[in-house]
Amino acid sequence: MMKKEHKYIFVIGGVMSGVGKGVTTASIGKVLQANGYKVNLVKVDPYLNVDAGTMNPVEHGETFVLRSGLETDQDMGNYERFLGRDLPPENYVTSGMVYRDVIERERNLEYDGKCVEAIPHIRDEIVNRMERAAMVNGSQISVIEIGGTVGDFQNAMFIEAARLMKARNPHDVLFVMVTYLPIPPKVGEMKTKPTQNAIRQLNSYGVQPDFIIGRSEEYVDERRKGKIAEQCNIRTDHVISAPDIESIYDVPLNLEKDNFSGIILAQLGLKKKHKKADMEQWERFAHKAHNPKKEVRIAVVGKYFSSGDFVLSDVYISVIEALKFSAFALDAKPVLTWISSQDFESGKLKISELKKYDGVVVPGGFGTTGIEGILMAITYVREHTIPYLGLCYGMQLAVIEYARTVAGIKNATTREVDKGAEHLVINIMEDQKEKLEKKRYGGTMRLGVYPANLKKGSLARSIYRTDTVEERHRHRYEVNPKYVSLLEDAGLVFSGRSPDGTLMEIVELPKTIHPFFLATQFHPELQARPLDPHPLFTGFIKACLQS
Repeated sequence: MMKKEHKYIFVIGGVMSGVGKGVTTASIGKVLQANGYKVNLVKVDPYLNVDAGTMNPVEHGETFVLRSGLETDQDMGNYERFLGRDLPPENYVTSGMVYRDVIERERNLEYDGKCVEAIPHIRDEIVNRMERAAMVNGSQISVIEIGGTVGDFQNAMFIEAARLMKARNPHDVLFVMVTYLPIPPKVGEMKTKPTQNAIRQLNSYGVQPDFIIGRSEEYVDERRKGKIAEQCNIRTDHVISAPDIESIYDVPLNLEKDNFSGIILAQLGLKKKHKKADMEQWERFAHKAHNPKKEVRIAVVGKYFSSGDFVLSDVYISVIEALKFSAFALDAKPVLTWISSQDFESGKLKISELKKYDGVVVPGGFGTTGIEGILMAITYVREHTIPYLGLCYGMQLAVIEYARTVAGIKNATTREVDKGAEHLVINIMEDQKEKLEKKRYGGTMRLGVYPANLKKGSLARSIYRTDTVEERHRHRYEVNPKYVSLLEDAGLVFSGRSPDGTLMEIVELPKTIHPFFLATQFHPELQARPLDPHPLFTGFIKACLQS
């Protein structure tokens, strides 16, 4: 049964993909939270993958790791950033999860020998998951994004589950359609027909949207709002304009221009707890984002750049946002340049080009492509005292670079590149070897939050201002303990370690040698928030501004 008096808002896409359902869902959650309600955000992905961990980042975008270790869609990152809190694994649902659990129960005779079918069993499992997420979070309102676009075969079962929830509790469930209103250049006017057709297709599922959010290049004027309302059986003030904007963090503020939170709360039969949504801190953040006093130039050196600019923000979205949050807090605008490490290897780009930047970031990644080019970049920034921040693979490669060029360990490398090499300064964990031998790739890395103890007097300790931290991981390979003493003798500082001292979590150079050379085995970007920037990124940006 549905949690008593719990409210559900389902967000569905129309006309085409990529119209911003995830940001819209996060923004709805933000404005409702600003009205004093405890909000829960859920992402539904219709694919049959059990989680997002095995998908190619160039095709799918970033894999966002929750505190629990669950590998999820990048929209979960936006949800956490907008709400400013961690979300549990119950808030992420895929078709793969649903079908796997139903089939496992069928194998265990938990359906008492009944014929197990999509309806009711798959549908009911989806409903159960929506209700369980609400219970686990103790929330008052759930905003649930159904991935894909209306008309897709893959998401039809999720829409059917939402329809059933509405039928059972009509006053507790709302539907929001995020659609697109094109302005064809040769026509010169905003067209509503694609949206009308999308709504009618949604109607064929037995679902009528309560709100329509119109994405477009410009504001939706009153004439077209009226036309949509008339053709789609909806109130005019329930057609909300969502024009293109400079920053996704302006979306909640734009929604409030149409008093969206007040209208949606009234539709749910809920009172506004405040006369006006408490968006003061968010407004200050947005103001700083639009009014920087200076610029900081950062080169991001890595891979996954081969498919064009539109891919970059998806592959490294959490890194980008973490850099923004810290820069904005310091009244600066980050100007990012994406550099493919293969350009250094081929000679297409001279390594000395890096001297133009205030700092260099090497983000995470997998595989062997472009590794030598990244090592060239690390050598250059280390020798020329350019601030450096390495993340996951960026730490492993920093260790390899130092081992080769300073510690004198010739041909030092990682097992990921050459498992038969003599000097594997980066090796695989023993438990991971067995998993790889059995071809168990999905959900088997070191995932989720792990603690690390920080070395007194280190740069990391001065930045965090605490002795122990907890950060999220996603990797298989570690610094080989056999080489730690040798590297330390050569001047490398392992300033963060697992509580038992066996796993190296942070590596750095003393400030007497380099102003900021620090790399982490974990992914600090996953815990950066607009109103709570991550200290490591803030420390890096400070160093860049001083360079």
